[in-house]
Amino acid sequence: MGRGVQSNPLGRSGCSLAASYSPKWPVSSELLQVKTHLQAQTVAAVAVGHQHNHQSVSGAFETIYRKQGIVGLWRGVNGAVPRVMVGSAVQLATFASAKDWVRKRKWFKEDSWMVALAAGMISSVAVAVAMTPFDVVSTRLYNQPVDELGVGKLYRGLLDCFVQISGKEGVLALYKGIGPAYLRLGPHTILSLLFWDELRKLACYHPQHSV
Repeated sequence: MGRGVQSNPLGRSGCSLAASYSPKWPVSSELLQVKTHLQAQTVAAVAVGHQHNHQSVSGAFETIYRKQGIVGLWRGVNGAVPRVMVGSAVQLATFASAKDWVRKRKWFKEDSWMVALAAGMISSVAVAVAMTPFDVVSTRLYNQPVDELGVGKLYRGLLDCFVQISGKEGVLALYKGIGPAYLRLGPHTILSLLFWDELRKLACYHPQHSV
């Protein structure tokens, strides 16, 4: 087990990155909740899902705080944290494996930036597939109506939301919106991994030549 971990530093980095994101994400969770409320909001004739009827960003924060208290601002965070942890772990872990796979095909030179670009493209697909179910569940948890105690009326939590969506709508319902999700996550994943890999090579190159 120890040798396996040492042979895949990016896999180890993926676990570390996932762990590092978990405490940071709750800091921005309240912003994502308000964003979800506002994006789902529309006129009654075409409304889909619960409508919170906020008038503005500041009004949304004020309404949530007044009705649910300070804790209400972080309602749904139990769905957002796993989403980011899974995405971050999959991103780097699959990137390492994809780079090895691309190198073995010898499509590009060993140190070409195209290796990282191709690996990033493969990783981006894995990230979208892994994150979309958590994205769907997180959105449902953020946007569901709550009772006077701030408890969700539709879902009791992350697991209950997964079970209800799968049972009532089918497993494929967890992948609703995967196309737009990839258009958002794909370029970010590809460019982040490409720049990270190139900067890592520069960082390793200069110390060796300064000795």
